[in-house]
Amino acid sequence: MNLIKMLFSIFLWVFPWPLRRLLLNWAFGYKISRQARIGFSIIVPEQLEMLEHARIGHLTMCKGLRLVRLGTSSRIGNLDWISGFPLSNKSAFQQRLNRNPSLILGDHSAITHRHLIDCTDQIVIGDFTIIAGYGTQFLTHSIDILNAKQDCQPIQIGSYCLVGTACVLLPGSALGDYCLLGANSLLNKKHQGQFSLFGGVPAAFIKELPHDAKYFSRQSGYIN
Repeated sequence: MNLIKMLFSIFLWVFPWPLRRLLLNWAFGYKISRQARIGFSIIVPEQLEMLEHARIGHLTMCKGLRLVRLGTSSRIGNLDWISGFPLSNKSAFQQRLNRNPSLILGDHSAITHRHLIDCTDQIVIGDFTIIAGYGTQFLTHSIDILNAKQDCQPIQIGSYCLVGTACVLLPGSALGDYCLLGANSLLNKKHQGQFSLFGGVPAAFIKELPHDAKYFSRQSGYIN
């Protein structure tokens, strides 16, 4: 079924976007707003919700997820690879009864270009947050060496956060609201503090950030 959806999604590229949107909503039961738009990408989760002015760029692949939800004016860029391990596949992760392969992107948030997003379990990114630069990896699954099996945990990034280029975020990791993760950092656990800069391998607290920084109070997701 997933292959059929992929081929149908590619076939629809020949149609203008308004008609393509209607066909995607009709054929797959998606909920894509009239003001939302998908470029020449393959986006085939089980459920897709795109609110007003949400955007997905070109040559991005999204497959194997139960749900993808893009909030108002949120964006996923070009050449991103977003994949999950479908719930219908019983060959692994059976010990995780509440596993939820999904991606939730908040209002005015953005995943830029050329990132790898593993949604074996849920990834939640809050409002006004930017996954910046290139080459960041979200990894919600790993090998449990004690039990010799695959395991997974969700990842959560708060609102008004900034994740720098080429970071790695491991299963179960989290950032609180109003936090920055420095470039080339490894996030391997939950950091719940706010207005904080974290960085390094593994990421550790570096310093407190000014509460009045304009990044933390902006009303638009875009930085010009």
